[in-house]
Amino acid sequence: MNLSSDQLILWQYGFFHVNETILTTWLLMLGMTIAAMLVTRKLSTDGYVSRWQCVLEIIVLSVAKQIEEVGLPNPQKYIGFLGTLFLLIATASICTVLPGYNPPTGSLSTTIALALCVFVAIPVFGIERIGLSAYLKSYLEPTAIMLPFNIISEVSRTLALAVRLFGNMMSGTMIIAILLTITPFIFPLAMTLLGLLTGMVQAYIFSILATVYITAAVQLHEPTHST
Repeated sequence: MNLSSDQLILWQYGFFHVNETILTTWLLMLGMTIAAMLVTRKLSTDGYVSRWQCVLEIIVLSVAKQIEEVGLPNPQKYIGFLGTLFLLIATASICTVLPGYNPPTGSLSTTIALALCVFVAIPVFGIERIGLSAYLKSYLEPTAIMLPFNIISEVSRTLALAVRLFGNMMSGTMIIAILLTITPFIFPLAMTLLGLLTGMVQAYIFSILATVYITAAVQLHEPTHST
């Protein structure tokens, strides 16, 4: 029994290999891209609005509202990144209803990659907001002795973000696999629904934490001016 999709190697040539995690991740991204193109090809601002456009508008408005409530002004600037993170994790969880499917978010390599995306996005948005010099100086506040601690904080929270998502997703996968092995005819539907709920919650938590970290970069790192 493979609890992680990293364990299933589909193709290998020397050092390079393609496992189930890589395949399912790229298929998810391809499917989401095609779905987005199909939904947005005939957008309407008046008259008849398709049901898929309604669903898309609900998702976009909900994500934008959450971003704004966390404290980020102009949520349209961040919704492309944060909304994509949420939809990728949520879609990976929704697909767990498919037989034989292992969510890539149950792999530590995937969660690290997602956390690294957040790690890179934080200084990008922060520098864009307050400038490179002011952002770098924020690591010396309140004194220069705080520099190593601030750097450790940046790295540790990225690691914590990855481990949090991996641990929660992997634990759900393990519980479902164990129960299905013991009682395959009693718990399948209930545990599948529980795993789906867990995945959606983790998608929300991961996106909210990413939003909080970016908010800290663009607001809390703003230099203070003495009067």
